[in-house]
Amino acid sequence: MRNFRLVSYYFILPMVVFLILSSCNRSTDKSFVNDGGLSGDLIIFNAGSLSYPIKQLADTFHLMYPRVNILAEAAGSVACARKITDLHRECDILALADYTIIDKMLIPKYASWNIKFVSNEMSIMFSDKSRYANEINKNNWFEILMRDDVSFGRADPNSDPCGYRTLMMLQLSEKYYHKPGLTAAFLKKDIRFIRPKEVDLLSLLETNTIDYIFIYRSVAVQHKLRFLSLADEINLRNPGMPELYNSVSVEINGDKLGKKIIQRGEPAVYGITILRDAPNKKAAMAFIDFLLAKEQGMKIMEKCGQPSVIPAYTSSFDSIPALLQHCARKSPSKPN
Repeated sequence: MRNFRLVSYYFILPMVVFLILSSCNRSTDKSFVNDGGLSGDLIIFNAGSLSYPIKQLADTFHLMYPRVNILAEAAGSVACARKITDLHRECDILALADYTIIDKMLIPKYASWNIKFVSNEMSIMFSDKSRYANEINKNNWFEILMRDDVSFGRADPNSDPCGYRTLMMLQLSEKYYHKPGLTAAFLKKDIRFIRPKEVDLLSLLETNTIDYIFIYRSVAVQHKLRFLSLADEINLRNPGMPELYNSVSVEINGDKLGKKIIQRGEPAVYGITILRDAPNKKAAMAFIDFLLAKEQGMKIMEKCGQPSVIPAYTSSFDSIPALLQHCARKSPSKPN
């Protein structure tokens, strides 16, 4: 009897282990994931300041829809728009650091709607090795950055909203600090450290090539670097100060060669859309639905230092797909 029990034990145990392992394999097998039939490449052109959160979002989305291959390509927001208007690149989703670029350059020919989804603010980022890192503050930053032994970097205003928002911030600083000529002085200094998008400047800071960067607060938070918070009167953060921000403007290149457009100051709000000719609209819709969900994508955005503005007014409300209309508000009619 003892021998029989021993034989039974050695026979049954491998079978139990096999069944457990088979069950585990089935739970992780992509063929058993309810992915709604979504598959294929999902092409996203996104602002450089969205690179980090887009990666976090893509990783989570891929667990839900494992047959969707996300191809995210970062550039300055204006440059992202020109990939479509000038180069006619295929793209599903456009996520930009300035929602007005979608309105001015993409609607109505390339897109039909625009949802404002997160905000940001301008700041000055630096490291422990930056010159005068322990002296800089809200009242003297412009004096320190103008010193001969200090260098700073900024984004190209013709490629990136962070670039023209830097110029707007400087114009607002002239008023706030009563420093006429401040913008002109900054534009003449350190022009060799202008880059297509703000995140391109990070390596220059990490190698001590430059001391400071005009950049979004979220980028500093994501990279765990020091930054100087600025007054609401100049940081383009406060939604209650549209008139003040609107008092400054920057001329940049438009959607066609030789064309110029005027960007007026506004609170720093990001926009997102699906292109009219998107090759994978079903996957694009699923991704944006996930991104804009409060307890899903927007929770990730908040952790990345980019707070939600949902629902915000949009002039393209009627063209937004019904599934996403709860994420926006219809702009009030203007009186005749």
